Formats: sequence, C-alpha cells, structure tokens
Amino acid sequence: MTEQKAKLEQQLWNIANTLRGKMDADDFRDYILGFIFYKYLSRKMYLYANEILAPDGLHYEQIDETTEDGKAILEEIRHLATETLGYFLKPNELFSELAKRGNAEGHTNFILDDLNAVLRNIEQSTLGTEAEDDFGNLFEDLDLTSSKLGKTESQKNELIVKVLSHLENIDFELENSESDLLGDAYEYLISQFASGAGKKAGEFYTPQQVSKVLARVVTTGKERLRSVYDPTCGSGSLLLRVAKEVKEVAGFYGQESNPTTYNLCRMNMIMHNVHYRKFDIKNEDTLEHPQHVDVRFEAIVANPPFSANWSANPLFMNDDRFGSYGKLAPSSKADFAFVQHMIYQLDEHGTMACVLPHGVLFRGASEGHIRQYLIEEKNYLDAVIGLPANIFYGTSIPTCILVIKKQRGEHQDNILFIDASAHFEKVKTQNYLREEDIERIVETYRERKTIDKYSYVASLDEIRENEYNLNIPRYVDTFEEEEPIDLDAVVKEIRAIDAEMKSVDEEIATFCKELGIEPPF
Repeated sequence: MTEQKAKLEQQLWNIANTLRGKMDADDFRDYILGFIFYKYLSRKMYLYANEILAPDGLHYEQIDETTEDGKAILEEIRHLATETLGYFLKPNELFSELAKRGNAEGHTNFILDDLNAVLRNIEQSTLGTEAEDDFGNLFEDLDLTSSKLGKTESQKNELIVKVLSHLENIDFELENSESDLLGDAYEYLISQFASGAGKKAGEFYTPQQVSKVLARVVTTGKERLRSVYDPTCGSGSLLLRVAKEVKEVAGFYGQESNPTTYNLCRMNMIMHNVHYRKFDIKNEDTLEHPQHVDVRFEAIVANPPFSANWSANPLFMNDDRFGSYGKLAPSSKADFAFVQHMIYQLDEHGTMACVLPHGVLFRGASEGHIRQYLIEEKNYLDAVIGLPANIFYGTSIPTCILVIKKQRGEHQDNILFIDASAHFEKVKTQNYLREEDIERIVETYRERKTIDKYSYVASLDEIRENEYNLNIPRYVDTFEEEEPIDLDAVVKEIRAIDAEMKSVDEEIATFCKELGIEPPF
C-alpha cells in the first residue's frame, strides 16, 4: 500500500509540474486540484450508475440521451445520484469522455467550452437538493479563460488537454472501498503546495506532524466522536486527521474566511469519502460572523492565524462568547478571541487543542486578564505544550498548544507543561517533529507525568505564585549544568603548552642565527 501511495503521489505531482512553468504555485494548485476533483467525481458517478444499471446488463456510457428510453433512465439515475452522491453527471460529461474528445483521432480538439459547461452543470445539478451548499461554486477558481493558461485560446486548450490526458492515464482505484489512496495523495499535493507557498501556506494547511499531535490529544480515550470542529479550517486537513485517529466521526464542522480555501476544504472532504451530509463547512469570518454558535462540539482543533487583526468592537462585550471575561483580546492580536470562541463552542465533556504563538502564555494587559480568568475562574486549562520553532510554513516563531477541557476531573488542581521545543529533526531549513517526538508528547500528555527537563505537573498554587504567567521555562527546567572544570588539569595543560612554545621558540632562534637574521621575538 505504501508503495502504491508513493507512486500515485509522484504521478500526480509530475502532472502538477506540467503547469508549474505557466503560473505561480497558488494558481496551478487551484487548477490541478480542481481537475483531480473533477475526475474523482466522474469516476464515482460512473461506478454508481453502473451499479444501478448492472441488473439490466447496461453500462452508463451506452445510455443514449437523445432517445425517450435514454432520457427516462438518466432522469431516474439523476434522482438517485443527487440523493446518494449529492451531484449528477451525464455520460458525455464524464472526465474520460472530455479527455477522449480532446485527443480524438491523434490530434488536439477544442474542449474548453464543453469543459466549462460540464463544471457548471455539476454545481447546477445540486440546486434545490441537500447538497447545494456543499457543491455550490466549487469550481469558481478554475478559470479556463485565464491568460495564465496561455496567450491564445488554442494555447490554453492545448495545455488543458495535456493535463486531462495525463490524469486520464492514472488509476485512482476508487473501486477499492477500503483504500483511501487518492485522499492521501490529494492531501500530499496540498502539503507540497503549502511547503512552497511561503506566508500564504498558513492560510490553508497545518503540517501533518502538528495535526497528529492535536488529533491524538483530542481523541484521547475515545473511539468515536459525535462531532469535530475547526473554526479556521483551511483545507480541512486537521479535521480529516482527527478522523484517522478514531473509528468514526459522525459530523465534521468548520468555518473558513478565504473563499478559495473554503472550496479546497470541501473538495478535500469529498475526496476523503466524507459524505456531504456529514460535513458542514461555512465561508465566513469566524469571530465576526460565527456560523455554528448554537452547536457544541465534542472535539475542537485549530491552528488560527497567529496574532491576526480583528475589530475588537466593544459591542462584543455583549456577545456570550466574550462577555463573561470582562475584557476583549486586543485588536492587533486575536489569539485569545479565537480561544474564547472555541471554549464557547466546546461541549461540557469535550476536549480542545489549539496552536498559538508563545506570546499568549505571558503577554499582559487584556490578554493577561483573560488568561487569569480562564485559569482562576473557569479552571479550563488542562495542558500547555511547547513546540519547536520553525515547524510551520511561512513563519519561524516558536509555538505552543493549549489543551482545554471544561470538565477536568481528577486533574482540576494542576496544569501539565510539556517542553518539546528541543526535540525535532532539521531538514534543510525546516524543523520537523519525528514520529518518536509526536509519540513522546502524546504519551506524556496521556500519562500526565513529570519528566526531568521535559514535563512538569504544576499546581494551581504555583501558577498563582507566577501571577498566571505560563511561560514554559518557569515550570520545566531545561538548564543543563556544565561539567565541573578540573583546574589542576588545566594548569598542567597550560604549563605543557608553555614548555612546548619555549622549545619551538628556541628552534626558531637557531634557524634565524644560521640565516644571519634577528629572531622575531
């Protein structure tokens, strides 16, 4: 399976690179992921339709939509497909048909208009159905008229046909219901684009190493989750990572302010076989316009934009998410605003794990007030985990994970601190948490133990003594004592060096005398 996965990932990345020279990473990401998604939808439609038609000995591509019988069959399949898959594609709209049409009879044919129509039809097939919100405008970033594809219509068409032809030759193996090869390969492509996207990467992708830590923390002691939520969900990688840690997640919820990334998230969900009825992703600013405020979630994971700006409008003091704290997070740093929002959405018996910049641990003013209220009045903070610097795309700052629970049980009189900042592998310019580093963090969290120079269980009294400053070095002593210096040995070594230098000086003086010159000392 690992070999198949690596092969598929490499094939898709090679195809992506056919677009690389034509446009920047953000643009060719949208095109290649969009076309892969179109092929995925086509293949699912093809397999589902043939399953329906099998008892009658028919194949989907044989249905003639120009006849009355053909129209009746397609209408019945449309009804069933929109109910089960969420969308519908006619036989002549399938990816394989477009790819074949583009390369028919050994030469390139013009298919851009047909392709545009098909992508529109996929979205329109969902109108008036339960899936309308999940498929609406999914292909809006796939602009086939863009000059980035070529100067002329012919050049644009030639490039698109080339990409479709390459993709057509790859088997996505969707018949194997036990395999998620394509979903994993799609995730791989997203990560590859993120690694080369600089600061923009943080808008849509959390590195898998960090996702694993968050996911394993919030699923501790659980095999099934009623719901998982990410208020800044990006491409959805964090939500999907949580699903890999349990047997079942009943519902996926998320919100994303960037329309392009919002589309990518919905595609990613569908590509990982998450049924459209099981996810609810919204395109809005989470702090200003929350979309799931009436829902409480069993697990919450998030990697919000670090120290982002927000309005901090005084009217938010009347908002149930923020009002009880007495102060709002500063307008120049929304970190605690996201924390407050997530706590409000957290179920009484749920767990939340959120990545934040280190500043939230010790900054004063309103943030210090919120931090004290969170610990002293609510006692929700369960653990603080320090991560290595330079593990996120686009920023080298050190980060931490706050773990929050509303019901902390037997641990309500302490907070666990873990300092994993020195445990990583450096690859080129990026730091990575290895699997053993991830396992150590998670195991230490689950066993809640003090480990010399790595973790410490601090009492709430100690937190008070430190005036609610959570800076990890105050609790985890990582200072390494230097070995004692043997002064007698040092003196002997200096004397030996002096003796050797004296011998060398004498030898130089002898040479100078033979040469008839003054020695240099």
